[in-house]
Amino acid sequence: MPSGPSRPKPPERPFGPLGRLGLMVTAHTRITTLVWVVLIVGLGLFAPRVEAELSGAGWQANGSESVAVREAAQSHFGGAASHALQIVVHADQGQVTQGRGAEVITEATRLLTADPRISQVNPPQTSPDGSTAILLAGAAADTNEMVRAADDLKGPLKALSGEGIQVDPTGSSLLWSDFNEANLEAMLKSELYSWPITLAILVLAFGALLAAGLPLLLTLAGLVASAGSLVLINHLVPVSIWAMNFAMMFALALGIDYALFLVVRYRAARAARSARSVPGLDDRRAVAETMDTAGKAVLLSGLTVVVSLSAVMVVPSPSFRSMAAGVMLAVVFVLAATLTLLPLVLVSLGDRINKLSLPWSRTSESRSPRFEAWGERLWRRPVLFGTAAVVILLALTAPVLGLRTAMPSIKVLPADASARVGYDVVQKAFGPGAPGTLQIIGAAGDSLAIAEILSADPGIATVTPAGAAADGTMMFQAVPTVDPSDPALVTTVERLRTDLPTSALVGGAAVENLDLKKQLDDSTPLVIGIVLALGFLLLLVALQAPLISALGTLAGLLSTAAAFGVARLIFQEGFGAGLLGFTSQGFLDAWAPVFFFAMVFAIAMDYTVFLLASAKEHWERTGDPREAMVGAMAHSGRVIFAAGAVMVAVFFTFALSGPLPPKEMGVVLGIAVLLDAFLVRLVLLPVMLRLTGKTAWWCPVWLRRVLPRITFSHG
Repeated sequence: MPSGPSRPKPPERPFGPLGRLGLMVTAHTRITTLVWVVLIVGLGLFAPRVEAELSGAGWQANGSESVAVREAAQSHFGGAASHALQIVVHADQGQVTQGRGAEVITEATRLLTADPRISQVNPPQTSPDGSTAILLAGAAADTNEMVRAADDLKGPLKALSGEGIQVDPTGSSLLWSDFNEANLEAMLKSELYSWPITLAILVLAFGALLAAGLPLLLTLAGLVASAGSLVLINHLVPVSIWAMNFAMMFALALGIDYALFLVVRYRAARAARSARSVPGLDDRRAVAETMDTAGKAVLLSGLTVVVSLSAVMVVPSPSFRSMAAGVMLAVVFVLAATLTLLPLVLVSLGDRINKLSLPWSRTSESRSPRFEAWGERLWRRPVLFGTAAVVILLALTAPVLGLRTAMPSIKVLPADASARVGYDVVQKAFGPGAPGTLQIIGAAGDSLAIAEILSADPGIATVTPAGAAADGTMMFQAVPTVDPSDPALVTTVERLRTDLPTSALVGGAAVENLDLKKQLDDSTPLVIGIVLALGFLLLLVALQAPLISALGTLAGLLSTAAAFGVARLIFQEGFGAGLLGFTSQGFLDAWAPVFFFAMVFAIAMDYTVFLLASAKEHWERTGDPREAMVGAMAHSGRVIFAAGAVMVAVFFTFALSGPLPPKEMGVVLGIAVLLDAFLVRLVLLPVMLRLTGKTAWWCPVWLRRVLPRITFSHG
């Protein structure tokens, strides 16, 4: 019996802006490909120069008294500023200024004088026993260029060692030169470990080798583009080498996150459409559907990360601003690649997206049975699981109340680094405070008062006039009685700034660190406030639900605080120091709270957006709070789990690095992701959705009128 006419399919809902973008880039494959080839090749030509071009300094408090002293010393006192090079020459026996020692001093002076970045070389300052001499090579360039000068000169200068004479360049410029060198080696080592581990996790998450490689290729494209861009930007304003280090780590972690979210959603959408229409057209429409749902969550997540990091720009320090800008630039490139290049690659691959699938994989599965069952378990017993999560987080947060911060000490350098060896030699020869000599510049008319106050101060060991300038000022060198990292130096500097005449300014490398720490301490509450406010506003715009937006923000704050509580136990108290291979400084580096808070919170909000966007999509489709929570867990739980595992692996590989700051970065961020992805997003936040029910998605009418209309469901 002939069948009747087939029932027409209901018309599909029109695609939104991101869906139309997906259709456009897949319809104009040649143009999209050409744009990305030109972008990657063009910027990629500059990428190999990133390590040589970017600056190694910039750790200063703009507008501070110590920076004013450094600039005055460079301009009016022959470059005898805090960033001048100090060449330590030590004789194992006898007087360093005689015999072979005198020859080495002469040759070192010749090498230094020949460099245009050196203004003048002062006569050697010898120790009381005559075994050690310091050559001060005045700075004729800014701090960034003097770090490069240190890079170029330390090799030839150290090569003068031998025959009982030891030569060790030191000083702040050498410290940053040695640290950047050690940091580069550590970062490369970490990358070597992280890439294969990441690929293994992705293979398990995707269930197919080809699909697993897509996020890495996408991330690589974003990294190359951002590296080349940073080199070009550096010609306009100095960019810290740390900008590239952080950008590399963040681009890898977030690029994999975003690609994972889109590819999983695309494969599910493609499988759902496989029996309909023309296959090629279904692939493109599957991309458009993916962009309208998961793509929207990725875009909002990227914006949240960028906005969170933008708060760091309020810190008036070049290094912090360039680091934040570098990470934001990398996120923008990765986001652009995810939303334009990835859709094109997905459609081009077609059925090959599932090539080399693992035997047990379910490549087209849209709902994870395991995470759906976990969601049901949380729905049935929310108080038990929610209480356990909160108790654990609060217990880990408690130690943060005793957190101490300070600027990094010389211990951040490897024991055999030139700057650290020279530092130790100077301390033995001239006293514990000699490496942190203070520079005081004041009016010539106040010179007697300045000298008397310095000589009488209990925190000063010796005072030496360092000359007069044509502008009517004088400079004094004052050696403290304590090591530059000793907290007592803070008291000495504060006392001097109170007691000295108003014309006197106190500076020096150690004081620059103290001024930067104070600036960071003052900026931290403002940065935290901005990050929390902007994070809440972005969630509010995305979800159109004030209550769950506020709860999501507070949950992110709780996991961030817990990460810093663990950081105190590890880096301040020294728990696990032997395992991680470092010596505790007794504090957390001062730049960690302000910068790491922004980074950790950005990552926390990344997962928040993924989970809550999925929950909102299910709520829009069904209006059922149970399906919103359980469905979100079923659809996005596996992605969050896999993405969290990748991030933890990436960040923890940096804990294997040699220098202490990358260890802090890796451990703090790794623990933060561990807590946030697995305890907050997969336990606490779903419990909040369960307990608040329909109220989670309530929005007053007046607010709904003000907010732009954003939906996450399609069809």
